[in-house]
Amino acid sequence: MCELIVKTTKLNKCYSNTSEKVIALENIDLNIFKGDMVSLIGPSGSGKSTLLNVLGCMDSFEEGSYFLGGLDVTNTTADEQALIRLNKIGFVFQSFQLINTISILENVGLSLMYAGIHPDERKERAKNALSLVGLHQIEDRMPKQLSGGQQQRVAIARAIVKNPLILLADEPTGNLDSKTRDDIFDIFENLNEMGVTIIMATHDRELCDRAGVQISLKDGRKVNQNAMA
Repeated sequence: MCELIVKTTKLNKCYSNTSEKVIALENIDLNIFKGDMVSLIGPSGSGKSTLLNVLGCMDSFEEGSYFLGGLDVTNTTADEQALIRLNKIGFVFQSFQLINTISILENVGLSLMYAGIHPDERKERAKNALSLVGLHQIEDRMPKQLSGGQQQRVAIARAIVKNPLILLADEPTGNLDSKTRDDIFDIFENLNEMGVTIIMATHDRELCDRAGVQISLKDGRKVNQNAMA
């Protein structure tokens, strides 16, 4: 039986401005299993990034429930959510978000330092993560010495170095050319074949079609879910 990694029930998220309350997510029910590769699709403003932020414990929600790997995240404190982000969730962003003043090896190992991992183990795990994305031979370079595609590879290595329960990616190929985009998605597919559970928001139809599960959002609502052949 497949292990349920992400489960949400009637998840609701609202934003308030001076004149009205804006519904960002409405009654979102999700069941995502270990080893799934999920693409979140929908127009701008449909709630894709908001849903990723909630699943990544970077944003709160008002109603409903959220379980991550059997852990009830629903009523956790800000400190508890910070530990969940540190230990259970990997993030890949469109803009890479690397620290330009340290090497890519140090970038990858940074979260392990925050987690209190010994420097020797931290270095070994960072080297292994860079090897998985094909950058083990240039680990001492600085981020600004790399191409956009290489920087995104570093960001992926940083996300997987702590062996997270889920890998969240928000438009991870949005700043890349088509060839580099395909290379990055090949890495995602390889990681997925190794058992990594991936949830990715993207506008790219070709990437959506390569994911195993498609979830369509519109106006903050889940309108469809398809398992791809």
